[in-house]
Amino acid sequence: MRRTVLVTGANRGIGLAFAGQLLARGDHVIATCRHPGKAAALNALGGEHPGRLHVLPLDVASEKSRAELIRELPLVLGEDGRLDLLINNAGVLHSGERFGQLRQETLEDSLRINAIGPLLLAQAVAPLLRDGNRAAGGNEGVAGTGATGAVINQANHVECKRDSVCVDRLPGGARAADITSSGGARGAIKSLPDTRLVDCAPSAAAASGCPVIANLSSQLGSIAGVTRFGAPSYAISKAAQNMASAQLAQALAARGIVVLSLHPGWVQTDMGGEKAPDAPADVVAGMLRLIDAATPAQSGGFFDWRGEALPW
Repeated sequence: MRRTVLVTGANRGIGLAFAGQLLARGDHVIATCRHPGKAAALNALGGEHPGRLHVLPLDVASEKSRAELIRELPLVLGEDGRLDLLINNAGVLHSGERFGQLRQETLEDSLRINAIGPLLLAQAVAPLLRDGNRAAGGNEGVAGTGATGAVINQANHVECKRDSVCVDRLPGGARAADITSSGGARGAIKSLPDTRLVDCAPSAAAASGCPVIANLSSQLGSIAGVTRFGAPSYAISKAAQNMASAQLAQALAARGIVVLSLHPGWVQTDMGGEKAPDAPADVVAGMLRLIDAATPAQSGGFFDWRGEALPW
């Protein structure tokens, strides 16, 4: 079933590759960038996929611009007026930073664009995201709060969603065991968010899979991975974005919305440069496979484009 997807920063690089691949597989794409009139490659996709691409202006760091987007979205959404996927791709990297010459305005700009803007956009878009499928009789209860909610699994069993994620479910959806990492990466995720696991299996009433917010992060935002001084405003803002993703996962868990923090790697884009080893098409295809297979057990996690868990 066709999904409706909102992609930010879609005029070039990874965002443009996301728009192209989503359209090619039949999805309805709402693509944003700061200057749609100058986005020639993005607008050309509209001619190739008539009626399935809408290009809207958005400066993710601007409160006014975000509000205008939210006002326009209902006019371009599908028949059910819902989004299935938000891809927070827009970002900025200020190059040439050196210790002793750091500037407050550069740090603040990076935080606004890479962390604050995507978080507030996700908050604004959340009412338009569809809920994940639920067990019969489920409601808005959140695990661990004492609120009422669907009993997802009556019998204890261990469920392995991926080779690195095994969850021992107890009656009421509680977990006896959390995530383990087969890769053994230093500082890798050791526990899942305290969320209620819901059923995101395909149904006749909803698109396949869970609704997802995918925040494009970077391994430079990994505190455990710091080995040198470099790109401080970018690294700090991506670390903040990772925390925002973890917070969003908690806030949206009861609705069955999965939140992923994704590291696309070093990609051949204007930001990554020609020497980067990975092509945008390959990286985006990998991230889409991860997004399509995402489960509530992975919500709040930090992964690379191949699906490997990364250290915080």
